[in-house]
Amino acid sequence: MGTSKRDWKTRVETLAHTRLNDCYQCGKCAAGCPRGVSMKLSPTRLMRAAQTGDVLEGAESDSIWRCVSCLTCSARCPKSCEVAGVIDAMRQIAIEENCASPEAAKIVAFQKAFLRSVRKNGRTNELEMVADFEIRHFLSRFELMGALKDATLGPKMLGKKKLHFKLGSPVKDKALVKRIFDKCGVKI
Repeated sequence: MGTSKRDWKTRVETLAHTRLNDCYQCGKCAAGCPRGVSMKLSPTRLMRAAQTGDVLEGAESDSIWRCVSCLTCSARCPKSCEVAGVIDAMRQIAIEENCASPEAAKIVAFQKAFLRSVRKNGRTNELEMVADFEIRHFLSRFELMGALKDATLGPKMLGKKKLHFKLGSPVKDKALVKRIFDKCGVKI
């Protein structure tokens, strides 16, 4: 038997640190969202899906991956609901349940590469993260053209000083980083 709607709702509330029933669907989150027009499910509809326990509806949508985490939705909420936190919770559930939309595969691969880099080093190591991303996403799908296209971006980014070859040293307190990941329950 699968997870009940009540269990999904509780899981989202726990991950997002918010009370879903506080949302009264005023729509201010969606009205202020800079990416709302490109979302199939607006932030308001994602909140409603979470309220009713239809979390997988949101988790399976590519709308959660279109969010840029600007926090405008949360800032505009008159009831202080963590709308952005709910969207992040749905992202985490989509990854854990392996139900992210096919359109989001590249975004999910990048997010996982980022988290692996932070978990290992306590901060991002750009070179290592990009290599991890390319190997796991493009080469695992035999998308050589995609990998080559991304490789042409490297020199341009270097020229604009947006990519660094420095292999920064890991943080000193790796135990703290481990505790943070353990507390968040992030599985990558």
